[in-house]
Amino acid sequence: MARLLVIANRLQFSISKREGEFHFRPSPGGLATGLSSLPDSYERLWIGWPGIASERLTDKDKDQIREKLVTENCVPIFLSQRQLELYYSGFCNKTIWPLFHYFPTRAAYERRFWQAYNKVNQFFCDEILKVAANDDYIWVHDYQLMLLPKLIRQNLTEAKIGFFLHIPFPSFELFRLLPWRQEIMEGLLGADLIGFHTYDYARHFLSSVCRIAGIEHTLGKLNIDNRVVQVDTFPMGIDYQKYSAAVNGADVKKETEKVRKQTGDRKVILSIDRLDYTKGIIQRLEAFDLFLSENPEYKGKVTLIMVAVPSRTGVKDYQLLRERLEHLVGRINGEHGAIGYMPVWYLYRFMPFTKLVALYNVADVALVTPLRDGMNLIAKEFIAAKRDGKGVLILSEMTGAASEMGEALIVNANNKEKIVSAIKQALEMPIEEQMERNRLM
Repeated sequence: MARLLVIANRLQFSISKREGEFHFRPSPGGLATGLSSLPDSYERLWIGWPGIASERLTDKDKDQIREKLVTENCVPIFLSQRQLELYYSGFCNKTIWPLFHYFPTRAAYERRFWQAYNKVNQFFCDEILKVAANDDYIWVHDYQLMLLPKLIRQNLTEAKIGFFLHIPFPSFELFRLLPWRQEIMEGLLGADLIGFHTYDYARHFLSSVCRIAGIEHTLGKLNIDNRVVQVDTFPMGIDYQKYSAAVNGADVKKETEKVRKQTGDRKVILSIDRLDYTKGIIQRLEAFDLFLSENPEYKGKVTLIMVAVPSRTGVKDYQLLRERLEHLVGRINGEHGAIGYMPVWYLYRFMPFTKLVALYNVADVALVTPLRDGMNLIAKEFIAAKRDGKGVLILSEMTGAASEMGEALIVNANNKEKIVSAIKQALEMPIEEQMERNRLM
């Protein structure tokens, strides 16, 4: 029977080692969240890095991890600290991530990063070939593994290979800045099906194929080496029932009551994101600061709960972002707060599912304003968790979700005045209008 092999940089479990014992917890991020809700129509095997450098593990440790992950239908790929620094922190997050998110001045084009990216993609291929068969469906995910479809194709010529990009694909004018654009393009074209969140991303990709490889498409179909490669749009969703039903769970109700006891009758604005410069967190805070300055009557009546999930803590840019964020939170609380009132509740931590749903449930407004985002599942989860239909979503037009959720208050994430206006509109929106907008979404 054909299996579905899900190939991603990270497994859906992140493993840490403390005091000689291994601890497993769900990996943060939209990819793991979204794929965890796949139906069990196929026997599924997930292949990826378990979140711990190989130097920290003995051979016995690796065997123990493999045995544990077998029960979860997972195959770990162990990477060294050096590989992680050059491939992941380097090429993935200092080259591809900023360039594809329209921050070209942050992108570093270093040959050593590129060489590490090549080697790790080949290492993934070697490990996959140990377990894959020609009749398997092989589904490769995201920007960390863009060379992998071609590498697998060279070894399993009849394999059915899909690739999905979870981040934006940039316009050709940006993609052409990448010195290794030809190799990346050829790597992706090893797949039979290439998927993107939105039509714009697919259009950018097809334009790049035409201008780099000289290959025209017909209704999203490309003829490559006597194969047909289909390029299409598949906006990622969520397990709606999981979030909708969780609101009535005993654990969520308990967490909800805890939060409501602390917030009292104040309005709650919720911001949840990984700590990343693409998420517009600083601009969001500055907009909230401006809102309180221009609408002093709301001081003491509204609280912003800001959850920043730790991300890429070893990368200097992210360390500086955290410092700047925490300085700004302190200034806003010092300037607008009072005894018994703190305008911003800042939480720098991973948020367990029950606490996350409780925050969605309590929030009157969700402030989701990335500067650029592939899809953004937070927006969808917030709507799913609002069983009573109340609550307002403020959403950046730079997210993939904005093309699907037009009933949200859509804003330009760089326009602080527009965000201020949207916050005021959201806090004063009649319940009937809230419920109608959310019903449509």
